[in-house]
Amino acid sequence: MDIDTSSIDSRNDSNDDAGLRIVVFGAGGRVGRAAVAEAVARGHRVTAVVRDPAAYRDLEGAGVELVRGDATDAASVAALAAGHDAAVNATARLDLPSEEYFTAAAKALVAGLAEAGVRRLLTLGIATTLETAPGVRIMDAPEFPAQWRAFAQGHVAEFELLTAEAGPGLDWLMVVPPLDLNAEAERTGAYRTAVGTVIEGPGRIGHADLALALLDEIERPRHSRVQLAVSV
Repeated sequence: MDIDTSSIDSRNDSNDDAGLRIVVFGAGGRVGRAAVAEAVARGHRVTAVVRDPAAYRDLEGAGVELVRGDATDAASVAALAAGHDAAVNATARLDLPSEEYFTAAAKALVAGLAEAGVRRLLTLGIATTLETAPGVRIMDAPEFPAQWRAFAQGHVAEFELLTAEAGPGLDWLMVVPPLDLNAEAERTGAYRTAVGTVIEGPGRIGHADLALALLDEIERPRHSRVQLAVSV
């Protein structure tokens, strides 16, 4: 993949795109919650999609509508995404085979967002699919655990499906945090990016800074149809 390393400081960015409508699938997870919070803080309206709204009533509040939905069901995606400007996919299922789940979600999102007329999709990837050298991914190392490789392969299959099946009307991006993704880390307001490759340095980011990257790419898209590694 091409390398396009950059450093972004969001602390002084002005928001010229306030008032967007953003649907977040998997809003009950840690990254989903951070994305919802960042979107609301920027003045956007969020539809927070979870499988069981009764378990996530704390998400409800000003600017947030909590709804039941299924990211693997194209009809559900289309119904919930209608009228929105962008979608975030922060879902995961550990009770299903990784490749089965992530490809099912990708297919449903491609079809459902197209029907709903949503043109921007950000989906989360996993660091082990990033390259450490041209053509060599973290998951390709001989000592890499087989069970982790199987999980990583789900994101590989998801990326390949999005590449092959998403039409020109869907501007998608896979945002990939480093291996050290820390929910408790303090927000710094800055992050670095690279296309498809591991970023040099400590390789860590907090959920709040990852949410910054997600919302920056919704408000001011800089990357499309690639894996975008993000790290502080």
